[in-house]
Amino acid sequence: MKQMVIIVLNNPDHSMMLLEAWAIAGAPGITVLESTGLIRMRKAGARDNLPLMPSLFDILRTAETHHRTIFSVVDNESQTQALVDATERVFEQMEQLDVENSAVMFVLPVTGAYRFTTSDDTNMASR
Repeated sequence: MKQMVIIVLNNPDHSMMLLEAWAIAGAPGITVLESTGLIRMRKAGARDNLPLMPSLFDILRTAETHHRTIFSVVDNESQTQALVDATERVFEQMEQLDVENSAVMFVLPVTGAYRFTTSDDTNMASR
């Protein structure tokens, strides 16, 4: 059964390490989203107080800190385990490099997966 492997990476600075590891582990496709959580938004302060015509200073003063939400849909449990193992290796490497990071990873069953494309879109991999 297809599964969606999702990880929310706290420190986005080292997300390429994880992306490369997942690619080597055989992830058929990887999507990366910039995301943030409620706690970080509360710490940064809400951005709904910007003036109608904000200056660059106004925008930078309230810059938010982001996570990376990374996911891939895999075909079976062995591919899921390969991504989990790859993630564990990356975190072991980060620990050796004294890189602070944390993540939450979870797996969801995928009951259906559909591909939509136009005839001109040759960049999408067939699933």
